[in-house]
Amino acid sequence: MPFNLPILLTWLRVALIPVFVGLFYLPDTLLAPMLKNVSATLIFAIAALTDWFDGFLARRWNQTSSFGAFLDPVADKLMVAAALILLVELDRAAAWLAVIIIGREITISALREWMAQLGKSRNVAVAYIGKLKTTAQMVAILFLLWWGPLVPGLSTPLIGTIALYVAGVLTIVSMFYYLQVAAQQFREQ
Repeated sequence: MPFNLPILLTWLRVALIPVFVGLFYLPDTLLAPMLKNVSATLIFAIAALTDWFDGFLARRWNQTSSFGAFLDPVADKLMVAAALILLVELDRAAAWLAVIIIGREITISALREWMAQLGKSRNVAVAYIGKLKTTAQMVAILFLLWWGPLVPGLSTPLIGTIALYVAGVLTIVSMFYYLQVAAQQFREQ
């Protein structure tokens, strides 16, 4: 397993997951609910930034590796799944929407693995619709974690919920896009 700064940042993202989830299980006497929200939002934001930064550094410093290419999306999926499950438990997100988003992530990860075994991983590389989906997810999760006043007149629960529904639509659209690409490959076989 190669060890470099981009991979270290990816491991940091994985390590932050239990910290960010654990905040909500601290007694309110130890950490007030609003401080839990703010702390979890900041930790999630840092984790999301490391997602961008580790890829940037790996490409910039020519430190890409097959292990990094494997670990990065796994860390992303774990981070998003943990956040969505937590938001469902906190009654800030609809369970059915979380199931759709997490189910899509598992499906597309399996599809990418299958395509890689065929030597066709480039056919299901991240597309623009996938990047839009990820952006909507991150915005939704950040606002739903914050769950309090940010700017007077700005409802973070409402913005987060709308962004999560947008992410849900983009999740379905992007899943069908990737499945269509894979179906073309399947027909060629």
